[in-house]
Amino acid sequence: MRFIDRANEFKTLSEIRKLSRRKFWITALYGTRRVGKTRLTLEFMKERGLYFFVNRNKSSDALLSEFSGLLKQRKIIGELEAINSWDSFFETLVKRHRGTVVFDEFQNFTFVDKSVFGILQKNFDLNEDKPLLMILTGSTTGLMKKIFQHRKEPLYGRIKRRLELKQMKFPSIVEMCGELKFRKMEDVVALYSIFGGFPKYYVAIEDNGLQGKSLEEILDVFFFQEDAVLEDEVQVILSQEFGRRSGLYYSILEAVASGNNSISEVASYLRAEKTSITRQIDELLNYFEILRLERPLIRGKKKGLLFINHPLLHFWFRFFYKNYSLYERRDPSLKKTVKDQLNSFIGARFEELCRDFLIQKLGAGLPFRFTKFGKQWGKIPAAERGKNVYDIDIVALNDQKKEILFVESKWRDLSLDESKNILDELKRKAVHVQWFSKRRKEFYGLIARKIDGKEKLRDEGYFPFDLRDLERVISPTSPKA
Repeated sequence: MRFIDRANEFKTLSEIRKLSRRKFWITALYGTRRVGKTRLTLEFMKERGLYFFVNRNKSSDALLSEFSGLLKQRKIIGELEAINSWDSFFETLVKRHRGTVVFDEFQNFTFVDKSVFGILQKNFDLNEDKPLLMILTGSTTGLMKKIFQHRKEPLYGRIKRRLELKQMKFPSIVEMCGELKFRKMEDVVALYSIFGGFPKYYVAIEDNGLQGKSLEEILDVFFFQEDAVLEDEVQVILSQEFGRRSGLYYSILEAVASGNNSISEVASYLRAEKTSITRQIDELLNYFEILRLERPLIRGKKKGLLFINHPLLHFWFRFFYKNYSLYERRDPSLKKTVKDQLNSFIGARFEELCRDFLIQKLGAGLPFRFTKFGKQWGKIPAAERGKNVYDIDIVALNDQKKEILFVESKWRDLSLDESKNILDELKRKAVHVQWFSKRRKEFYGLIARKIDGKEKLRDEGYFPFDLRDLERVISPTSPKA
């Protein structure tokens, strides 16, 4: 598959390369596995740089021998020259190579030979005037942070630029899916809901000849058949991050994936005290960056809710981890459960897509220019009967003009009557949003897979959008809704 997107990252790396022509630059490039770090660095380097992969399963001597062989191959050292230590390797590299050098999965030196960190520090300090760009990539977010951001670590303060490679944006995934012969926007949203912006999984679709196939066929090959393509994917990703401390982290992720989004709900699900899981949740949020904490747009006293950042991890923990015995024996009942609940899962991800991308792109189709937007929830006064909480998918504000837009998202096809019922319910929930209650100007919107009678709803003052509008704001050549 051709290389898609990453224009901003390319621009930043190109700017850094220009600066490195005058002095030694070390740049850390990190991000979750499968996000495309290796492909990005190889595309950036082409044939002009040196590439070293740090294999954690090799001994220090074996890896040093491999890297020395690469220096000979590129004629940086002579055939009869011997490099017998990492100190000699880095000294030779820094003094003789001009251009770009990449150490992929650099954090693996933690397992191969920790002395490399101090050796690289020394060579950097002694050769800052040497024109060299060294890019150190890593997939283990926690370890990369520790290596470069902890004051006691040798490389602390030596990194001149840190780049976090994030998931590809939805329009780029649309383009990638076009290459894979997915012509309907509905199919692209469904794939994005499970695989997010991680290009490796879309390449896997191509590798397994699944271009243009149904989501059910893709899930069969990736998860349900014997020796499925992604059967061990999540364990591989997380074992690198957690090491042997996985048990409680896994349980917390299972709880969140099952819909327990507050810390108290997670504790209750695990039958544990809140204080006993506080440290692990903090690490999942701030060290590993697997969880995120979302707060309501209009906060008041409302606490934040926990969500899983990685869609494939969310999918795995939602359906497979808590039913692992069924999964191991490929029980047909589990496949049926996934099929029955898949729309609900996609719906939650569609809500995020609407909030994080679509609402920003609709521009001229919205009633005002908003200054902030997000999700909103809260409690309904005890005097009222029925549900004691409300939840609104998207709220957009213009603080200066006191204008507010309430939007619901639904991953289904809606008739005109169904849309009106949803909008009426939205009005009832909006009453509980405490924001300039008596002076604000209110607007109401709806985003769905398909909406019949959109024009009639617009004539009545509403703001309805569906996948055809999503197609329009992305590009004229996007997959069809």
